[in-house]
Amino acid sequence: MVFEAVKTAFFHSPAYAVVGASKDQTKYGTKVLQWYKAREMDVTPVHPKESELEGITAVKSIEELSSPSTTSISIITPSKITLALLQKAKELNVPALWIQPGASDRDCIQFIKDNDMVDKVIYGGSCVLVEGDSFRTNY
Repeated sequence: MVFEAVKTAFFHSPAYAVVGASKDQTKYGTKVLQWYKAREMDVTPVHPKESELEGITAVKSIEELSSPSTTSISIITPSKITLALLQKAKELNVPALWIQPGASDRDCIQFIKDNDMVDKVIYGGSCVLVEGDSFRTNY
């Protein structure tokens, strides 16, 4: 299956970013950020207002990542924001994206298909919190 290959490729990146984390520790975006941090992975939170989350310096947008073209991105945002992130990620040549459950809709999926991003994006219900460790050990 294509997603299996994308998940493996996702973890070949030297850096990661999480879009959708916040100061609220009960939110899934923050739990995803904590997942990366607990595994001592090079992760950057992306937040339009916060300068730091979970003790990690944040950037305001994916354009501000030190190297977007070598950073895999986890997305935990409303679908309208996810669509804009997909468009920007395509422009920046982001190698892989993992859209967490509930963060996409038909428009997002159509954009992925129309822009030949199927081999770069994990979507449709798979969660890094559940499956991440098994794919990290496969590379």
